[in-house]
Amino acid sequence: MARVLTIYLASRVVTTVFLAAMFLTATGLDWPFASVRHDPNFFTFSGSWDSSFYRHIALDGYPRQLPVDDSGHVQPNAWAFLPLFPLILRGVMSVTGLDFYLVGVVVAAIFGAAATLVLYRLVASRVGERPALWAAAFFSFGPLSFVLQVAYAESLFLFLVFCALWAMTAKRYLTMIPFGVLAAFTRPGALALALALAIVLVIGLVRHERMPVARRLAMVVSGVVIAAAGLAWPIIASAATGHPGAYLETEMSWWTGFVGRPPFVPLTPWFVFTSRYAGVAGIALVLVVVSAFAWWLRQRGVQRLGRDIVAYSGSYGLYLFAVFLPQQSLFRVLMPLAPLLGDPWLSATRGRRRILLGAGIALQPVAIVLLWFLGYP
Repeated sequence: MARVLTIYLASRVVTTVFLAAMFLTATGLDWPFASVRHDPNFFTFSGSWDSSFYRHIALDGYPRQLPVDDSGHVQPNAWAFLPLFPLILRGVMSVTGLDFYLVGVVVAAIFGAAATLVLYRLVASRVGERPALWAAAFFSFGPLSFVLQVAYAESLFLFLVFCALWAMTAKRYLTMIPFGVLAAFTRPGALALALALAIVLVIGLVRHERMPVARRLAMVVSGVVIAAAGLAWPIIASAATGHPGAYLETEMSWWTGFVGRPPFVPLTPWFVFTSRYAGVAGIALVLVVVSAFAWWLRQRGVQRLGRDIVAYSGSYGLYLFAVFLPQQSLFRVLMPLAPLLGDPWLSATRGRRRILLGAGIALQPVAIVLLWFLGYP
């Protein structure tokens, strides 16, 4: 564990240096930021864009009335963001009296450390210590690893999902419930845990594998409870605002700058996005990416991670493909697939390790410039 924490702390030093250097450079040269900020300092710089919504939730809660434009279309608002992370920050702020952005960075970094530790334990239990240490390194030094120390809910969500997966691999299915339910109120995507449970259960039944009835019942109960939690937020949003479809319309309000306002049809967003910008070639690209991901999941190294992790990875990939518009946030929302970094092939040779680790570090400042000054993370 000490080695994992050392890796994580080293990664935070590297990322903090990159962020601080970019902040000081941009401030000194008066560069325009993609995110409008008041009282600019390093912590508000680390809390750009979506962090403002978490701050609004922490301080004022959710709006009772959805904001709409002149045409009656729902505009971006806090209902797109789930409540657990801002509630934790509000509690810490109340106890310490500290500012939201400082608390957000510190809490996120702590959960980032916890997520890295659990990721290591999860991978080590399947393929051994060496691939697990490298998985932790690839994860904490990755191109988007700055997300682990900004005022976003990612690190908390990753910690909860990895804990749920660890319980799943240990066949402690009822233990998955609190982690899965909390994850469902942290960020979208917890439904993948329920689907993974269903896949593992069905495979076991089809192959006539011996399994105690109590264990099968625990899988069903856990899957149903997590699925219910994963589907609850849209219902809560509609009930609180009196607007049917409040959550879906809020989420899709972020699509308008990319694809306008198409109707939402599951399993089509990737095709809608790529066909708009690349036509038939874009559709072909999506098919290639989906096929490549399916191929990777079938490789021997990934299969060594175990049926549970493979089922979850496939389920989460399907979730992203079904509902997510693949814009610049895609790389951030891919982070829950980090257990796949435990594929022993990735760390089998010194050359591969150097390439992956070096690429992750080198791409961090590139990602910071692109997301802080041209887009948003």
